[in-house]
Amino acid sequence: MAAAGLALLAAGLFALASAVQQRTAAAVPGGPGGGLRLVGTLARSPRWWAGTLADTGGYVAQAAALGLGSLLLVQPLLVTTVLFALPLGARWAGRRLGRGDWLWAAVLVLALAAFVVTGEPTAGADAAGWRDWLPAWAVLGAAVGACLLGAALRRGTPRAVLLALTTGVAYGLAAALTKGVVDALGDGVVAVLTSWSTWLLAAALLGGTLVQQAAFQAGPLGASLPAATVGEPVVGAALGIAVLGERLRAGGAEWVLVSVLVAAMVAATVALARSSAAAGAAP
Repeated sequence: MAAAGLALLAAGLFALASAVQQRTAAAVPGGPGGGLRLVGTLARSPRWWAGTLADTGGYVAQAAALGLGSLLLVQPLLVTTVLFALPLGARWAGRRLGRGDWLWAAVLVLALAAFVVTGEPTAGADAAGWRDWLPAWAVLGAAVGACLLGAALRRGTPRAVLLALTTGVAYGLAAALTKGVVDALGDGVVAVLTSWSTWLLAAALLGGTLVQQAAFQAGPLGASLPAATVGEPVVGAALGIAVLGERLRAGGAEWVLVSVLVAAMVAATVALARSSAAAGAAP
């Protein structure tokens, strides 16, 4: 219960950070200088720093949740970011939520609850050696390389989606590495600072943040928010299973139900993210 509560707190803070940072980044015109110009402009914006503070608070809450629960529990709960972002965007746009919004919100909540009850996610190892990580790194590296190459060749919505997918991969990897770093805290600060996972985690968080701002600038929030919101928990949960040995206790016909619930969560998340983005883009 504590892990679930912290995950929901993280989702709320991430929603606030995403909305604020997207509005700030989208206001920066493109042009010569690319990412360096974007970073320099954002660093001078108090509103962007407020969003960064909320983002940092969300990550701290997520790390605490991962210290208490499994990736298979915490990461799916993070898709509730869209439940917080939707009313926030509607309030800024001065409109009420529609029936479709309430319907998809109900689908997401019920699917999440049923997934936790049916799947009964179990914890695996908190950390894994670098040899266990090699296959996952190869797959994720190829996926990130393809997305970045495609983003370099495209503009507008396709570029925003590809950059958002890269963000989801980076943050999903960061979530899996966070469990090991939190576990290492018990051995002291020196153990944390001398661990390779700490520095890889820092690189994933920094890279994910920079690419996310580029995705916000490249296209509408309706393009980037669904991809990033779905991508992070999917990658994090997959790494929990493939690398850390986490499992679902479902068996037999329950796997069919779990598959349906996952599909429902993805569909609801995408629908709510698009609705939230449309609200946030309105004057």
